[in-house]
Amino acid sequence: MKTLIDLLEYSAERYSDNPYILEKRTDRYVALSYKETREQVYKVAAGFLDLGLKKGDRVALISESRNDWLISEMGVLHTGAISVPLSILLKESSDLKFRLDHTESKWIIISASQYGKIGSIRYDLKSLEKIILLDPKESYAPDEIFIGEVKSAGEEYLSKNYDKFREIIKSIGPDDYASICYTSGTTTDPKGVILSHRNYIANIEQALTVIDANELWTTLLILPWDHSLAHTLGLYLSMKIGSSLASVQWGKSYLDSLKHIPENIKEIRPFMMLSVPAIVKNFRKGIVKGVREKGSFAEKLFRHALKVAYRYNGTGWDRGKGFMIFLKPLVRLYDTILFKKIRSNFGGNLKFLFSTGAMLDIEFQKFFYAIGIPVYQGYGLSEGSPGISVNIESRHKLGSSGIIFKNIDLKIRDEEGKEVPVGEKGEITFRGENVMKGYWRNEKATNETIRNGWLHTGDIGYIDKDGFLYVLGRLKSLLISDTGEKYSPEAIEETITSRSEFIYQIMLYNNQCKYTSALLVPDSETLSIWIKNNNIDPSEPGGVTAVLNLLGSEIKQYKQGGVYDYLFPSNWLPAAVAVLDEPFSIDNKLISSVGKMVRSKITEQYRDKIDFLYTPEAKSIVNQKNIEAIRKALRPK
Repeated sequence: MKTLIDLLEYSAERYSDNPYILEKRTDRYVALSYKETREQVYKVAAGFLDLGLKKGDRVALISESRNDWLISEMGVLHTGAISVPLSILLKESSDLKFRLDHTESKWIIISASQYGKIGSIRYDLKSLEKIILLDPKESYAPDEIFIGEVKSAGEEYLSKNYDKFREIIKSIGPDDYASICYTSGTTTDPKGVILSHRNYIANIEQALTVIDANELWTTLLILPWDHSLAHTLGLYLSMKIGSSLASVQWGKSYLDSLKHIPENIKEIRPFMMLSVPAIVKNFRKGIVKGVREKGSFAEKLFRHALKVAYRYNGTGWDRGKGFMIFLKPLVRLYDTILFKKIRSNFGGNLKFLFSTGAMLDIEFQKFFYAIGIPVYQGYGLSEGSPGISVNIESRHKLGSSGIIFKNIDLKIRDEEGKEVPVGEKGEITFRGENVMKGYWRNEKATNETIRNGWLHTGDIGYIDKDGFLYVLGRLKSLLISDTGEKYSPEAIEETITSRSEFIYQIMLYNNQCKYTSALLVPDSETLSIWIKNNNIDPSEPGGVTAVLNLLGSEIKQYKQGGVYDYLFPSNWLPAAVAVLDEPFSIDNKLISSVGKMVRSKITEQYRDKIDFLYTPEAKSIVNQKNIEAIRKALRPK
């Protein structure tokens, strides 16, 4: 198997009648089999050829996750053209225009919900010739055509030119480009990652050397389908093993769609799910809220059950080992009376979740492990097609990014490029057939990233004695103290936000300063509940002081004398904190389309607050600026 075209042929023959993609457009999910999927792809591809699409042309795809997303992309690939999947979370016309211009996309395939985004730029796109609409309209511009018409044209084309069609798809080779996927561009213009057909196939093969998957799997693919993990290890790995996957029911927007997830889980009853930490965190928030609403006794019982399960489970690989075996009967009891009921809200079949995009605090992972739905973390990046490592049922360590796929060479290197011993941290580098072809029209960045066949990720990590990879953060995100010490803020930030129900977001800052500081976004919802339960009036001086001291106490837990003082060196923790009245988000461009903080933009926007943090007044969290910010944050929205 050399190309994604070969992959579809293989699956349509071997798993012909198996349900492949499931979509809910009305009141229930409807499945499309592997055979039916190939038929739809053929029609679309033939229609594209009839409309003049040629090998090497770039076609942008902007749509919510749905059957026609996959069918359209596979249709593009069957012509030899190159797919340019774009995130639906891109809101600014300038962000879209850059990507469309940079790739010189000839066509745009777009859904009705995304159509408005190109209105102001369509006539400024020099290369744009045609817009393919996935939803019907009352009338069409001369350069627009409905996908239904494309399929009709494709049927006629196939009836007259089937042999020619077969020759075209057979001419597509493993080194031909399949897609150009854009990085988030948190520091510079986003880079277009070129992935070939062989890149995708190789990464699927590499993943299956570790992941024990089969055609009985049913997956709810929560990740947007343009996401690199969803793309390869969701859509195409499922195709390889003959399993089924469902998209989340679409709403008026992406955020509106997320509201359908609980209902969709119960309908699909998935075996596993692919998601990102932000969504998984909402799952935990919902679980904790549900328990709290049952009263103080239920909440205390639940917390004790978690404590017992945490001790018994350890970090996964040592579950029930040694004297912990004596806790097994109690763990089983709690599972029967508590955790099993929680799992029923996830359909009853869910064995685990795969999470990607950002690091997960180990306590967060222990929570889900305790209730019987482990969240297995992996590691990858678009430049690696994307998978590199993952935790699996049979071999896992909570807190790690899992074991490395076979047929991938991975080395940890120091600043001089030399490999470091096991257990020592350095830059993660790797090589294999999954390494991208390069960055689209960016030779300089390509040469900086791929050296002598090795891809330098820019991520810091280490490998332990058991072969588990630990990812610590980004080289470019490193903070520098006034002594020259370098340290990564990301694990600290993730730990604080995961363990505190009152802190929604936090960004640490230190650029050769005398101490570390932080910008903190409070969780207004949980703070409001705490305020109500404690009869506090935040409009009064004493009330607002209590709220700010609560936030400060959440940070103090990690300092000397705190319950978590063993986790991080004291000088890495913030000595001054600025409270913000609005969160970092995609809308204000402080969160990237893949959910990561855009540190440079946050620093730029809040430069005045950061400067204030290095004044004597800021050493106390109860200062005038924080008083004003917390009052504004707690106002009813």
